[in-house]
Amino acid sequence: MPDLTHKPFPAAHDKEETPIERRTLRDYYIILRERLWIALPIAVVVALGFGYWKASQPKMYMATATMQFEKPETLVTTQGVVDPAVRSDVELRSNLEKLNSQRLRQRVIDSFTPDEVRILQRPYLKNLAPGQPAPPPGACLGGVSIDAARNSLLISITVYHPDPAAAALVANQYVSQFFNYLADYYGGKSETGVEFLQAQAERLGKDAAAAEEKLMAYKKEHNLVSLDNSTNIVGTRLTTINAALTSARLNRINLETQYAQVESYRKEKRDLTEISYIAGHSTVPSLKSQLATLLQNQSVLAERYLERHPKMVDLSNQIAVVQDQLEKAIDLAVADLATRLSEAKHTEANLQAEYASAEKDSLRLGDLSIAYKALENQANVAKANYVQILNRLNETTTSRNLEKIPLHPLDPAVVPGAPYEPDVPRIIRTSFGLGLLVFFGIAVGLSFIDDRIKSAWDVESFIGANLLGIIPDLSSVKDDEKYNLMLSGQQVPGVEAFLSVYSSVKIHSKLDFPKSILVTSTIPGEGKTLISCNLAGSFARHGKKTLLIDCDLRRPMLHRHFKQANNTGIITWFEAGADLEQDPMSNPSLGIIRISDNLCLLCSGGRSKSPTELLENPVFGQLLERFKKQFDLVVVDSPPLGAVTDSLLIAERTDEVIYVCRFNRAYRKHIRLYMKALRNGKNEVLGVVLNGLSPRRVEYYTNYRYYRSYKKYYGSQG
Repeated sequence: MPDLTHKPFPAAHDKEETPIERRTLRDYYIILRERLWIALPIAVVVALGFGYWKASQPKMYMATATMQFEKPETLVTTQGVVDPAVRSDVELRSNLEKLNSQRLRQRVIDSFTPDEVRILQRPYLKNLAPGQPAPPPGACLGGVSIDAARNSLLISITVYHPDPAAAALVANQYVSQFFNYLADYYGGKSETGVEFLQAQAERLGKDAAAAEEKLMAYKKEHNLVSLDNSTNIVGTRLTTINAALTSARLNRINLETQYAQVESYRKEKRDLTEISYIAGHSTVPSLKSQLATLLQNQSVLAERYLERHPKMVDLSNQIAVVQDQLEKAIDLAVADLATRLSEAKHTEANLQAEYASAEKDSLRLGDLSIAYKALENQANVAKANYVQILNRLNETTTSRNLEKIPLHPLDPAVVPGAPYEPDVPRIIRTSFGLGLLVFFGIAVGLSFIDDRIKSAWDVESFIGANLLGIIPDLSSVKDDEKYNLMLSGQQVPGVEAFLSVYSSVKIHSKLDFPKSILVTSTIPGEGKTLISCNLAGSFARHGKKTLLIDCDLRRPMLHRHFKQANNTGIITWFEAGADLEQDPMSNPSLGIIRISDNLCLLCSGGRSKSPTELLENPVFGQLLERFKKQFDLVVVDSPPLGAVTDSLLIAERTDEVIYVCRFNRAYRKHIRLYMKALRNGKNEVLGVVLNGLSPRRVEYYTNYRYYRSYKKYYGSQG
């Protein structure tokens, strides 16, 4: 017997160490091409979604105002004179800090007029909830950025705001208020005119405050929030009460009419159920219908029975009971009508009292309006006088000290014509970059997550097996032809690939003929039967007497591909007593079929749900040994390892194993696990055949394989 010593498994895989995959640019190109229709739609959706989100953001406008500090050419020598000139970067930075100070910010906020405040609040009003007050001016300034130009005395004030007019307004107001601040700080404030205006401003301010206090006291005394608001509230109240009073009066009249009708029917001793309200009240309709039915039954029975007949007596009792219940129901309806009438009268009286109170409040407000208007006019006049004197004071102080301030506004802020955000070109560039990032990230990320077998690296480095060959996708070849490619002699796609597998098997095999080779896979559908048929055909074509055995006893397929009946084979031979004495070629229970000059086929002989009894029996191994005496090569097609354990039982009886993997089908960790199990069973694993690759992948991986194989082969010869 040949030496079947197990080839040592690589140390890296014995220790379960994870190999590190090294990929080339072409590998990444193939990865991107494979996952194009997964990564591309996601990348497009992400890019479009991000672009839409950025483009739908609120518009922001930017306005910039600039001012310049100038160094005076005169030399200041007099002591005690304040020189406000900016002579160094330190002084410039100090002024920048003043511009960024909370004090100047508050000056800017206080300087806005009511109309300007409404401009600032304008973009924020649309997002307010009903009843929510408008935000204060300090919350509507927007973003303010104050910077100094390098190597210059220029200062720029940039404001970012959702309203273009507000952005320009805030920027210009910052310049104006900083100019006023410097004028107040450096100007002489001891002049007589300034002092007089300040005294007047103080007096008028007190007068305005006193007038406002009188108005507020009058409001508190008479519980007035605002005369106009109070008048509107009372007017709305009168309208609402009047409508309710009219409705209550109509309801009371309707109920009185119905109640009068009831009293009239009682006096005339008429049937109250003729009144619609009584007829439809509570149980009256059902009782009335029940009484009519009983009376009808009584009239029918009266024709057949006498008055004292038990049925007549029982029916009379039922009629009496129903009549009594009907009378009680009618009384209850009348009582309910009377109650509703009483409630309607009470409601009408309450509404009348409420209406009288509202009329009284309306008259009171009319009397109060005269005094209220007078106090309000006084407060407005006092406030206007105070504002006028303040403006005069500011103008006087500014004109007095204007020449002392070395600050000149350079360019005022103008209302921007277009928003700076959203910036459509920048959004397009960012979305495009994000789309590319997502596309490459998903494609490459999935390649690291996906554990299915895909490349020669997976076979040789991760699994630790030889790559015997790569079979292209033969879906374009007819089923009748693809399993007989090596026997037909035609030059069709796939022939060269199978010849390459044939050559690799001969190179990697350490056993001489005769021998047996098991062909298996991980899961169904990976093409092990296709590989078995054409591998056997390759050896037969090269002059080796070959036997192809179908050992997939649960799902045999070889007889179909060679268009043979499956009436005889391994199962029928085992059931017939497993005769090993008779020549296998002439044994009718085996029924070996000659396919070509050097190729024979042994079918399964049917199907078996539990073939382990046959495969574990020693006669199966003895049969394979008998075949090796008559054939150079025995190729055994077996079930997939991931489905059943039959292949491991068959592997114990064979000399070598070829593992078939379909591209992008089985997982690498499973293949590695089953390959380890085969090696632990002392089997000589020749390598892996990678099946089902597209033509482009075959071209790439075939070139890669040739390089690796030739380098290894010629290197060993040296």
